[in-house]
Amino acid sequence: MIPPRSDQGFVCMPDAEFEAILTRAAEEGAKCARADVGLDGDEAALDIRDLRSLMDCIRLVRRAAMQTAVRMITTGIKLALLAWRFRDFDFTIWRAIP
Repeated sequence: MIPPRSDQGFVCMPDAEFEAILTRAAEEGAKCARADVGLDGDEAALDIRDLRSLMDCIRLVRRAAMQTAVRMITTGIKLALLAWRFRDFDFTIWRAIP
């Protein structure tokens, strides 16, 4: 059967049939994509949950590393300010009295 064509040469079909074709193509494409990355087995949902959990852990470690770096930098700045403040301080009161 030859599908009907419009005046401009386009194929004409009902919307419901077009939607069915799109849905079937999308499902087949998704199955193919999952198979390409190895997520087509029975444990695919578990694998995806594991990947999401791994990504959450990576984000947590990244955040903790950033917080640690900021704390180290601020502590270094505080120590530098204290050293600068007490650079001319006379520490003679701490010397042993003869």
